[in-house]
Amino acid sequence: MSTSNGPGRMTRVVITGMGVVSPNGFGRQAFCRAILEGRSGVKRISRYDVSELPVQIAGEIADFDELAWIDGKERKHVSRVVPLCLAASSEALNDAGLNPAAMSLQEKREIGIILGSGGGAQEYSEHNYRLWHTGNVKQVSLFCIPSGTPGTISSEVQMRFGFRGYSHVVSTGCTSSSDAIGYAFAHIQAGVQPLFLVGGVDSTITPGIIKGYTLLRALTTSWNHAPERASRPFSRDRDGFVLAEGSWMFVLEDYHHARARGARIYAEIVGYASTCEAFHRVRLSESAEEPARAITEAMAEAGVSPHNIDYVNLHGTSTGLNDRIETRALKLALGNQARRVPMSALKSLIGHAQGATGAAGMAATLVAMEHSQIPPTINLEVPDPECDLDYVPDRDRKQPIEYAICNCVGFGSKNSALVLRKLA
Repeated sequence: MSTSNGPGRMTRVVITGMGVVSPNGFGRQAFCRAILEGRSGVKRISRYDVSELPVQIAGEIADFDELAWIDGKERKHVSRVVPLCLAASSEALNDAGLNPAAMSLQEKREIGIILGSGGGAQEYSEHNYRLWHTGNVKQVSLFCIPSGTPGTISSEVQMRFGFRGYSHVVSTGCTSSSDAIGYAFAHIQAGVQPLFLVGGVDSTITPGIIKGYTLLRALTTSWNHAPERASRPFSRDRDGFVLAEGSWMFVLEDYHHARARGARIYAEIVGYASTCEAFHRVRLSESAEEPARAITEAMAEAGVSPHNIDYVNLHGTSTGLNDRIETRALKLALGNQARRVPMSALKSLIGHAQGATGAAGMAATLVAMEHSQIPPTINLEVPDPECDLDYVPDRDRKQPIEYAICNCVGFGSKNSALVLRKLA
């Protein structure tokens, strides 16, 4: 189906549905209230014994009922990311006014899925390896190989809803879901498919992942006694990020397709760009040139200048290096406007959801745009002279938003940025 607007013109892409399973709120309304009120979802890990681990806290969704979304007999054969993604996807589709059960085969063929996930099924694989190496071989899932590969996550979602279009998983580290959204955006622009279910999911709160990140000295070990204060983006006393899990899903749609069926529109995606510094496996270059270029190129595609930007949703991991360099990148990209533009870091409220973090940031941005209210960066208690922009500390702020940037900076020197526009 071609959705071109004519020679030389690309199709406009809008967001018509949103679904959320977050550490601080199950469902988009609960998430909205939590982030605008500045309520943290970081807590002590409850799903296994953490008493011997150096890190005992995470953005865990402790009360999520997996069996409400997947049959109990099937649960052992898939990762936790599957029920998390099914829950968020179901809400996004319902929010967009789409009923898969009532769709024709042709309609289902015109809906694709692109998911972003950094950890994929690592939780599932770690569990099965543990069974194997502790002599519990009979408990190992028959599907430990296919379900342990990241690419099958989208297939699980497709099978639930019967969609027959694209079924892809993007795994580019922290930028995974931003890139998934960017790829869906480009496919709709080009008229390949009119509609995508897209977003991010991750669930890597496992003993092995915690121990691995501890070796990297990437996680904070200072706040086991006070979990809600642990994620501290841009505060001078920050000493590492907090692991988190969750799923944030969206319906992306051709503008005319959405209008024709009377869909409510959250916002329009008007720009996307991705760069790589080719610098280091985990460290960022002090120059900040490539993360700045991703932002600049996304703005160029959107046809806007720094003067047009009303809000930036920051990557803001709460690590010393990342926060400092992201601040520098925003100064390079926005120039003299950098100090004018309010910015905030969702990770202060939920922790770092790995490859799902870009989708989480876009969900927070849509909330801010819809309510003209910027969620705060909490725990910013000690000023850092190298992080000196307006991070909207402690409390939300009323602010109309027409154009917003969603920024991601990740492992492997990857960077990505999205530009959103609120329609009048």
